Amino acid sequence: MPTSIEALFIIFSALIILSIFTIKLSIRFGIPSLVLFIVIGMLAGSDGPGGLYFDNPQLVQTLGVVALVLILFSGGLDTEWNSVRLVLWNGLSLSTIGVLLTAFLVGWFVSVVQGWSFLEGLLLGAIVSSTDAAAVFMVLRARNAKLPPTLANLLELESGSNDPMGVVLTLAIIQLLSHPATSLGELLGFFVIQMTVGAVLGVAMGELMRWTLNTLKLELRGIYPVLSVAFALLTYGLTAELQGSGFLAVYLAGLFVRRRPVAHQRSLVHFHDGLAWLMQITMFLILGLQVFPARLLPIAGIGLLVSLFLILVARPLSVYVALAISRLSFREQTLIAWVGLRGAVPVVLATFPVLAGIQQADTIFHLVFFIALSSVLLQGPPIPWIIRILRLDRPPAAAVERLRKAPPAYPCA
Repeated sequence: MPTSIEALFIIFSALIILSIFTIKLSIRFGIPSLVLFIVIGMLAGSDGPGGLYFDNPQLVQTLGVVALVLILFSGGLDTEWNSVRLVLWNGLSLSTIGVLLTAFLVGWFVSVVQGWSFLEGLLLGAIVSSTDAAAVFMVLRARNAKLPPTLANLLELESGSNDPMGVVLTLAIIQLLSHPATSLGELLGFFVIQMTVGAVLGVAMGELMRWTLNTLKLELRGIYPVLSVAFALLTYGLTAELQGSGFLAVYLAGLFVRRRPVAHQRSLVHFHDGLAWLMQITMFLILGLQVFPARLLPIAGIGLLVSLFLILVARPLSVYVALAISRLSFREQTLIAWVGLRGAVPVVLATFPVLAGIQQADTIFHLVFFIALSSVLLQGPPIPWIIRILRLDRPPAAAVERLRKAPPAYPCA
């Protein structure tokens, strides 16, 4: 990699601008944008024509954590509380039962077909267990398709709340692999502390942030977004320092800031939406640089097997079990199962075993990258077709009947 600050500015800004230009290409041809972002990073890397050698898992993890903090906060801030309440229990079920069952099923399958220990397979399963709503909605925009509002809200809530679950599960398994003497009680204690501290501090910091934004009367409007970024980073750092899940905390903080009206709400949402896009593009580019395409070929066969198992078996089973007592129809559950795309979060999590020195860590990293990429390529393009096949592209019959019986609306004089 170039060492001068000028060269770094030129390369970074050129890659960002090129990535933004590809969004137009994505919309026109229906290619998922995040795939193009990653491909640009891979082409610019050491195995591509760009020839930029980059191999720094520590930097990737650090940038990934910062990016995820800001993306999750933006996701919470962009979520309307009234829409969340309607799908709250279904979302929590998917982000807990769904994640655990997905991880265990994938872990079992990998241990069978790859010959790894169950814990090593479970680590891979935990890493790929969380979904990415950004990937889903980028694909939907590219394909000019729309999900029913209830399902869109459910997917958004699931992806925001299952990332922390995936992180905690990944860290717990790494702890068990690094220190085999760790007891089940210690693991359960770790999980409970992570989720409890994360939830409590997330709610508290969200309420404090909203109170501060509403109370602090400043004529400088541009300072409010800066304050919100500082609060988001403080929420993550404080929670992680107290052994809680910082990712859960920042998502809940954003959600609770938006729970009631907040000063300069529209400008804050727009600012964080743009910042989240910058973080996503940067993260995908860096991940593309970190991956060595030559190392993907040897694991392509097993990677495709695991990806197909995840898409066709593990994800559907976990969704059907998690939503077994919900009011969602089988067709709606099937759509939820199909659109559970994997994004950049699993690839960032895959750097954790590398830095922890876990056996098979390099293979896990490239397998996760292959699975995330194939998930978007295999699941993304057929989504509009599947929505039509499941007949979910039209309003429910009851709603149509209400509209039919409603009195005609006349324009005002």
